[in-house]
Amino acid sequence: MTGTTARRRHSPAVYRRRRIVLLIALLAIAGIVWLLIAQPWAGAATESPDDAKKPASQNTAESLPVPSNQATEGGTETGAVEGAVVEGSTPTPGATPSAQPCVASEIAVEAVTSADTYAGDQNPQFSITLTNNGPDCVLNVGTTAQSYTVTSGDDIWWRSTDCQSEPSDMIVLIAAGQTVSSAAPLSWDRTRSAVGTCADESRARAPGGGASYFLSVEIGGIASTEPKQFLLY
Repeated sequence: MTGTTARRRHSPAVYRRRRIVLLIALLAIAGIVWLLIAQPWAGAATESPDDAKKPASQNTAESLPVPSNQATEGGTETGAVEGAVVEGSTPTPGATPSAQPCVASEIAVEAVTSADTYAGDQNPQFSITLTNNGPDCVLNVGTTAQSYTVTSGDDIWWRSTDCQSEPSDMIVLIAAGQTVSSAAPLSWDRTRSAVGTCADESRARAPGGGASYFLSVEIGGIASTEPKQFLLY
């Protein structure tokens, strides 16, 4: 007579261990699937070495501040940077510019007047436009580094620095190919300036009648390429 041996039942501890092993295996499979889908390493791989070397932030020129002038009327007297006028690459605001100083031969500075002729009741409005024809570079475009000069022949009629108040520095990054202009025009009241006559209301008035005058500007130690002519009536 052939007997049948009874199957030995495993203890509850064995079943618990099997369940734990199975649970761990399922969690491992789920983790592998998530890694394949999410690919968290992809973001780090897309950052190039050049990107890693770039500074965290750069203070890029958006517009030029305007010198304050106690003796002018109209225009702006705050020196604030408002109404940015930028052509070329889009500026990225930041805190610390990092580039080599601008080279004068690569920066084109232009004296700009709001009109070619002015009637007797109109005050000329002046601006500066500069273009960087070289690589990215830094330049002091603050009001301490700006000057506007009006001449008639050899006669200097007006300097913006004669009565300028609270000048300040502004070191900015100017991108390659970028053109930056004054945030607002600076107004000339058509009178002769001198350091000691800023509050004098009897200053000599520039003759009109079609008289010719020339505006020259300078910014960051770089003078305008040529003066801008305008006529007063």
